[in-house]
Amino acid sequence: MTVHDVARRLPEIAVLREHCRSMAILEAVLNPEWSGRDHSFDDHWSENESMASMRNGSGDDYSIAFSAAGACIRGFDHESPMSPYAAEVRLRPGVLDEIPDVLRPCVEDPAFSYDGLPRVTACIWRETGDDGWRTGTIDFPREAAEDPDGSGYLFQLLVDRSPEAFQRRAEDNHEVPVDLEAVRHVFSSRPLTEDVVRALNSEIVLADLAEDIAEIGYPMSQQRRGPGTR
Repeated sequence: MTVHDVARRLPEIAVLREHCRSMAILEAVLNPEWSGRDHSFDDHWSENESMASMRNGSGDDYSIAFSAAGACIRGFDHESPMSPYAAEVRLRPGVLDEIPDVLRPCVEDPAFSYDGLPRVTACIWRETGDDGWRTGTIDFPREAAEDPDGSGYLFQLLVDRSPEAFQRRAEDNHEVPVDLEAVRHVFSSRPLTEDVVRALNSEIVLADLAEDIAEIGYPMSQQRRGPGTR
């Protein structure tokens, strides 16, 4: 799988944004310590941007900038032959060449660079009003034919947006059981409740998540609801 395959399978910007927000709040419940989370979401990254991010703790990560101009996805697989830090490669031609100027800041931000080089092996973007996601014209290296830019791994939960896929990944990463009905509740963007929090993590309560909820911008309700109710 490459960015070309991922781009064809991504939903509209608004749907992707809500999906990223849902994964972030689930991670906040499962991992009260921010450093232990794979997914995060900052609804106030800047004055006019929200930012979703993923990091696996092994050097691989992605970020998605959402703004009025559209959305831009930057992914980095540190083992990819397309890594800018591979001595013979630097930045692979085509990865960033065609990104629109209005979205370019999301890949040129110093937060996503090291030693002056962008941490990027894959980039996908969509301007507001576009009818689909776009990528650059890239000549992928032959030595990593199955997943040359890391897209297959990095964006797996953006392509398969099912509650079951998130449950499997979370249980594997965090080695704890993850309640599927609670995941379904959050993936439906229904308000977070005490019952949902308890089903996912019995060691915290809803009030413990106040700062995370505010940062993520996830809805919450005073009404008590079970994970499977509406």
